[in-house]
Amino acid sequence: MISISKLYCGLPAQSDDLRYGAADSFGPVVVFNCTSRCNLRCLHCYSSSDPNRFGDELTTSQAKQLLLQLVEVDCPVVLFSGGEPLLRNDLFELLGEAKRLGLRTVLSTNGTLIDLQTARQLTEVGVSYVGISIDGEEKFHDKFRQTQGAFKAAVAGIENCKKARLKTGLRFTMTKANANQIPFTFELAASTDVKRICFYHLIRAGRAKELNNQALTAEQTRWAIDTIIEKTDDFAQKGLIDEVLTVDNHCDGPYLLVKMFREGNPSFEKARRFLLTAGGNKIAEKIGCVSWDGSVHPDQFWRNYSLGSIKERSFKQIWEDSSELVLNKLRNKSEFADDRCLACKWFDLCKGNFRFLGAESDAKYWFNEPACYLTDEEIEN
Repeated sequence: MISISKLYCGLPAQSDDLRYGAADSFGPVVVFNCTSRCNLRCLHCYSSSDPNRFGDELTTSQAKQLLLQLVEVDCPVVLFSGGEPLLRNDLFELLGEAKRLGLRTVLSTNGTLIDLQTARQLTEVGVSYVGISIDGEEKFHDKFRQTQGAFKAAVAGIENCKKARLKTGLRFTMTKANANQIPFTFELAASTDVKRICFYHLIRAGRAKELNNQALTAEQTRWAIDTIIEKTDDFAQKGLIDEVLTVDNHCDGPYLLVKMFREGNPSFEKARRFLLTAGGNKIAEKIGCVSWDGSVHPDQFWRNYSLGSIKERSFKQIWEDSSELVLNKLRNKSEFADDRCLACKWFDLCKGNFRFLGAESDAKYWFNEPACYLTDEEIEN
């Protein structure tokens, strides 16, 4: 995650320590895709979830054991996701167990199932934050999520979270079809008194692989990030936003620095130090994922490859297995990143987006996903 609001605008946020603090003081943030079911069928869903998908989900007992195992690795945050996590029958029992264990929990949801009672229950079991996905204006959102009324239900979910005094933010995945609705997302946040927005780059995993040519081009990405920076600065000055982040493309950091340098921004050096401390791409290091069936992944977008299953070994044993070839490659990017990344002057604060999305882990299938959009001039030493 790249905090535009902190690096460009100087706004502090609750999670700054996780991004820009001492990395050795905590373990991995873990996404728990607790169910494969979802009441929607979104075109860009990385887990290919839908109303009729029933995976081999962990039992309540197994899921509680997982939470205990996450305590053992000093996990600072567990992000309950899915599918749609609110479709898991024992969700509140698991959230209550996480609270008992001292684990901070957040929820990633489409928002459509959050009535006022549900929002209050989420507050009672200690959920610290709810991220609700919005893809754009109502007509587009409903079409993209293939469900009429999804937008109105999501906005109602946001309003119910606010009534329950539950911190809430928007999640927006950028594609060619909706990048022009980035300004609308800021306006929606302001109109609903939401102070946090996360903008995700599209990763072609799950059903998103079927979105033909929907990943932004380099030129379109630059326009999108410029728009996010401009809107963040404007809304921050007006007191309408507290935190804006971009997610899943680590060259956003260098791109922001290039922009700040060209503008003569006095916070350039401070921002550079923060990004260097963060160390760039930390998948398989400070971010991990456990799927509904207990499979452990380097992050939530690696549906094609499992590091092991918690049904067979503990999370700690899987996470610390130095013989795992893919894990080793991800944790030694200075040796295994592509040649262009290794020659880039920003490599130490970016580390690229190296991953493979096919069925094979052979070296020829590794590439940056999402793609780098910096020019050769911008990366030259």
